Amino acid sequence: MGNHFTGPIPMSLRNCTSLFRVRLERNQLKGNITEVFGVYPNLNFMDLRSNNLYGELSQKWGQCHSLTSLNISHNNLSGTIPPQLGEAIQLHQLDLSSNHLLGKIPRELGKLTSMFNLLLSNNQLSGNIPSEVGNLFNLEHLSLASNNLSGSIPKQLGVLSKLSFLNLSKNEFVESIPDEIGNLHSLQSFDLSQNMLNGKIPQQLGELQRLETLNLSHNELSGSIPSSFEDMLSLTSVDISSSQLEGPLPDIKAFQEAPFEAFRNNHGLCGNVTGLKPCIPFTQKKNNRFMMIMIISSTLFLLCIFMGIYFTLYWRARNRKSKSSETPCEDLFAIWGHDGELLYQDIIEVTEDFNSKYCIGSGGHGTVYKAELPTGRVVAVKKLHPPQDGEMSNLKAFTSEIRALAEIRHRNIVKLYGFFSHARHSFLVYRLMEKGSLRNILSNEEDAIGLDWSRRLNIVKGVAEALSYMHHDCSPPIIHRDISSNNVLLDSEYEAHVSDFGTARLLKPDSSNWTSFAGTFGYSAPELAYTTQVNNKTDVYSFGVVALEVVMGKHPGDLISSLTSSSSVRAVADSLLLKDVIDQRLSPPIHQISEEIVLSVNLAFACLSVNPQCRPTMRQVSQALSIKKPALQKPFPIITLRELFHG
Repeated sequence: MGNHFTGPIPMSLRNCTSLFRVRLERNQLKGNITEVFGVYPNLNFMDLRSNNLYGELSQKWGQCHSLTSLNISHNNLSGTIPPQLGEAIQLHQLDLSSNHLLGKIPRELGKLTSMFNLLLSNNQLSGNIPSEVGNLFNLEHLSLASNNLSGSIPKQLGVLSKLSFLNLSKNEFVESIPDEIGNLHSLQSFDLSQNMLNGKIPQQLGELQRLETLNLSHNELSGSIPSSFEDMLSLTSVDISSSQLEGPLPDIKAFQEAPFEAFRNNHGLCGNVTGLKPCIPFTQKKNNRFMMIMIISSTLFLLCIFMGIYFTLYWRARNRKSKSSETPCEDLFAIWGHDGELLYQDIIEVTEDFNSKYCIGSGGHGTVYKAELPTGRVVAVKKLHPPQDGEMSNLKAFTSEIRALAEIRHRNIVKLYGFFSHARHSFLVYRLMEKGSLRNILSNEEDAIGLDWSRRLNIVKGVAEALSYMHHDCSPPIIHRDISSNNVLLDSEYEAHVSDFGTARLLKPDSSNWTSFAGTFGYSAPELAYTTQVNNKTDVYSFGVVALEVVMGKHPGDLISSLTSSSSVRAVADSLLLKDVIDQRLSPPIHQISEEIVLSVNLAFACLSVNPQCRPTMRQVSQALSIKKPALQKPFPIITLRELFHG
């Protein structure tokens, strides 16, 4: 273990049926895990983490009935988790985190009642958490973070009395936090951040007397913090930022000494914390009550009269408007339980009919506005430019594609809430990204310096994973058609989210998939100059441009033109060093960061191949970015572009 071994795992290992303990972790071993390993009746411990293994998990792992610990984390596994794994009933620990696993969590894992560690984080798992997880009554550590899981959090988790660590962050969970979570009296760390949870924080969470770390940030929670939180004396770290919470902070150390960042972007929190407004004392409210009653009583009669007049005039005007309108507002989506027409009116009102003071960005297909709805929810609204003659003539077909796009759930894709078509306006409604577009950050000196190498490489990886999901995991595949730095948005943690699906198309297997040109000049593939046939290789090219832009800190148009010119490619490539091309505003990269930059630039050049058939798929790119990087063969400062350019 940890010996820096390289090369393939010997195929002869498959026949060593008497193995009972295997430790090969933290090396650089390669091999298809499906082919290398067989069935080992006596095997009780297997640790393969942090290698370069690939392939799919075999159903035969379930036949290792003596196996107690299986760790294959931080590799490059794909495919699904086999349900047969539930037959390995002696398993105490299962760690498959940081791979590329797809599909649902098998309900058969509920048979593993001896399990105390279940770690499946940082994959691409989808669907609900199976209720059978509640059968794992010995479970102490459950991490499902950074997946594409959805639905509600099952209340069956509340019976896991031994659970001390629960992390469900960075998924797409909806509805409210189950009251039953308050039964987890052994819980010490609880993270539900970056989901879509709503409703109030349950009073029962105050019964988690051993809880030390609590993160409920980046959700849609509302109401006040329960009074029961005053009893959570073990709490040392808390983050409830970016929700819709209001009212006073609990009077305990964890809240009173937390930084303002732990509370920012809420609806109306108050307390003795820098950045929050002070709370109004109850006695002051009581003294003002009589005065308020008198004022209300004296004006109630007049108010009733005015209300009657107002509604009479309003309904007359509404009826006239509905009769005279040639194209009524189409309710294409029900969003958050609202009627489509009502939400349309809300957006028009809060943006003052799309006043420029609410504008936060613009692109080739529309202008983006920030809209704070009456409920307190803040969204991004992209108002589409008026269609040209012949465009969007088949509204029904277009909206069917928008409906499909609204079902996308991926941590690196901006959530599309809906689309509205009206005689005056058509617009898309998205989740708001706090840091704005990648292009704006790179063009701002101060912001660009704050976007360090680690964050930039994570952005490249995030965009690649989003496109891989759209191209290879959606049915039918979805082609974006307008990937650019303007359509890559960053959240408060600088996590990348692909946005702007106003030009996206579904690839149908029985169609030629021809369409009108869409895209942004400087990012569009060269073949679009003579064909408008949609395929995923056009997105691959655009990704290559964005990846270079992230590394260079500016649009790479001049570099791409030079490198693709047959007359000058050798001279330019020979004379340019990679260290001179990357963003000079940042410190030179070292160690693993430099290795990842070399790989990212190498892959970007492959994506920019003039021949579409020579470009890799986005799945290949995403997997290459996720594996452990090999050591550089020569020092970073002397690597030339010629060594990385594929031609």
